[in-house]
Amino acid sequence: MTGRGCRALVALILLLVLGGARDPILVPEISQHEIQVRQGFTGASLLLFGAILNPDGTRAARGYDIVVVLKGPVQSIVLREKQKVAGIWINADNTAFRSAPSYFAVASSRPINQIVDDKTAAIYELGLPYLQLSPIGAIDPQEQTRFAAGLVDLMKRQSLYAESGDAVKISDGVLYQARIELPSTVQTGTYTAETFAISNGKVVAAASNTIEVRKQGFERFVALAAQRSSLLYGLFAVFVSVAMGWVAGRLFALV
Repeated sequence: MTGRGCRALVALILLLVLGGARDPILVPEISQHEIQVRQGFTGASLLLFGAILNPDGTRAARGYDIVVVLKGPVQSIVLREKQKVAGIWINADNTAFRSAPSYFAVASSRPINQIVDDKTAAIYELGLPYLQLSPIGAIDPQEQTRFAAGLVDLMKRQSLYAESGDAVKISDGVLYQARIELPSTVQTGTYTAETFAISNGKVVAAASNTIEVRKQGFERFVALAAQRSSLLYGLFAVFVSVAMGWVAGRLFALV
């Protein structure tokens, strides 16, 4: 555990012991609070760990399940359904989701359906089937369900959505850890890691941490240029494309 995590654990234990709190203490930590995206970035492996204790700071006498939800920045997504007409694939129905997370991963100590009921899972978004996707405009509920399932399937195939029912390991009923993989295609921004302690089907403690995914080096320069001076960035991109085409033409002419 890092020095920051140790200090947080000591402070919370003292506060809750002196205050006579009855809820369990949940202290989560992350191996990296900042991920730098540079040229050749191949992804990152995050270790989410922590401890759960009784209010008096002693080891929990009863067992708890742990669920970790890692969620990336939300975005608007338009999902189009393709149909084959006269041997040609064309766009048919489509729908737009207002706030779909760009990344969503759930790790738990047991399968979610063995830990909580559907209502509790839906409230806390504990699993891909319970992800709350807000459609833009009116849409038939059955069609919304179909498009939501299609979006989840698409993001799973891109390794941007994931769920594992045995990824959280709990040691001695106190310490837990889980490893979650971020692919190279993750978006930059603020990611939220929420940890839930669950007992007898109820969430008895929750805590969260944040992770910043930032571009560094030349990638950061390009991203900032595109945001702050879009016109100049576009003109520069066109100039580079033309210049590279001219150089390639000259090289082939010399062959």
